[in-house]
Order: sequence, then C-alpha cells, then structure tokens
Amino acid sequence: MTLKVTFELAEADLDHFRTIMREARELARERGKDAVLGAADGLLSRVRSAEVPDFVRERLERIQTLIDMLRDAEWQLPEEETNRVLNALAYFSEPEDLIPDHVPGLGFLDDAIMVELVVLELRHEIDAYQDFCAFRASEEARRQRIGKQDDPVTREQWLASRRKALHSRMRSRRRADRERRHRPGSRSPFSLF
Repeated sequence: MTLKVTFELAEADLDHFRTIMREARELARERGKDAVLGAADGLLSRVRSAEVPDFVRERLERIQTLIDMLRDAEWQLPEEETNRVLNALAYFSEPEDLIPDHVPGLGFLDDAIMVELVVLELRHEIDAYQDFCAFRASEEARRQRIGKQDDPVTREQWLASRRKALHSRMRSRRRADRERRHRPGSRSPFSLF
C-alpha cells in the first residue's frame, strides 16, 4: 500500500527557506567549492546507507546531478551558474539543519523539501545539463558507428557547439522567468536566489 501526502508551504515558510539559503551562500563563500562538494557527497553517502523513506531518498538523489554539473569538465558551467549551484549545495553541506539527520524517518525531510525548492529554482540549469549529457552520449555512439576518422568535426568542437547553445538557452529561459515575475499583475513565484 502507498499513501500520497501533499502539503503547502505558506509565504512565511518559504521566507524561512530563503533565509536558510542566504546563510548557505555565506557558507559556500567561506568553505569553498571543494569543501561544499565534499560535504554534499557525504550527505548522499549517509542517505544511501541509512534507512530513509523512498520519497526522501528519491529527492536527495537529485543532489548528485548538481554535483555532477560542477565536476563535469566538459560541461564548463559558467561562473554565474556555478555559483548558483554551489550556493544550493551549501545548504546540504551544513550538518546542523532544521531537522537533525539522525532522527529516524524524518531526519532528512527538511533536506528533501529543500531539494524540491532547489530543483524548481535550478530547473533550467538541470534541463540544459541533462540535454548536454544525452547529446554527448548519442554523439559518441554516432561517432563510433561512423568511425572517428570519417568525421571532420573534432569531439571538442561538437561539444563546444552544443554546450554554447545550451548555456544560451538556460540563460534565456531564466531571463524569461524573471521578466514574467516582474510583469504588472503577475504573481511572483518562489525564488531562493
């Protein structure tokens, strides 16, 4: 048997998460990229070895995509977007969060909520990265089929071309979201950053 539970976060609740994210940005600046990534890896290790509800585990596994975005040398995420992802990961590197992780069944619930908010906020970056990974895999398969020597375009050239297009799309979509938020009469959606 499964049970679906939904809940709404009021503006005051969202303000709480925004405050936490501001603090996480400071933490990211203090600790640096490698420390934040290492701590996020540590959180994932704890989640993978603990008994946590599936809905929590599924959400927290999304952190891996954020980590991969920053470690993937071929993706070459621009500095502005790197900082956005790093700021998001900083929350998950803080050992003392809203609900202590050692609380059975609920310890990672606040992390799962934050993942949902972060994924919503970084959806354009995540979509672009996933498209890049899919393109890279399909292009490598194509090149193996036709033979690399028969392809006049180098691997770096086709990766650079696709990367540039996806980075541009990512920024364009984020800009469109900002413009929609600032239209008269429009309701401002949630934003962590």
